[in-house]
Amino acid sequence: MLKEGDIAPDFSVKDQNGEVIKLSDFRGKKVVLYFYPKDDTPGCTKEACSLRDGFADLEANGIEILGVSTDDEKSHQKFISKYELPFTLLADTDHAVADAYESYGEKTFMGKTYNGVLRKTFLIDADGKIKKVFDKVKVDEHAAEVLKAFGE
Repeated sequence: MLKEGDIAPDFSVKDQNGEVIKLSDFRGKKVVLYFYPKDDTPGCTKEACSLRDGFADLEANGIEILGVSTDDEKSHQKFISKYELPFTLLADTDHAVADAYESYGEKTFMGKTYNGVLRKTFLIDADGKIKKVFDKVKVDEHAAEVLKAFGE
């Protein structure tokens, strides 16, 4: 179980443009690594838009945002374009990153059980350590939660 103080697992995955992104590329920066179930769904859109709306404050405090779902690059491009998202989305199509962060598992929706991405956020400090884990995300207030947790 990943917890505060642990070294964040490194990964290598493509972003919305097909460019390979590694967590280790962000060493020296604060990172919001947020996992969400699916592009352009109600809760995921609220969460992304909260981070978009708080982006200037996050950026001013040196905080990078990486969103992760199992959607592919094309889906991410549409989502970014539709909602003018100013941050990177990662195409974790084989859920390897979500697995590494214990953010993929059993879910229930309308009485059906299935496996999918769990809504979780990891705040990673400049040294690559997990500063905070949000298991319960307030999608409408996520940018404010993140700023407060980073002490900004």
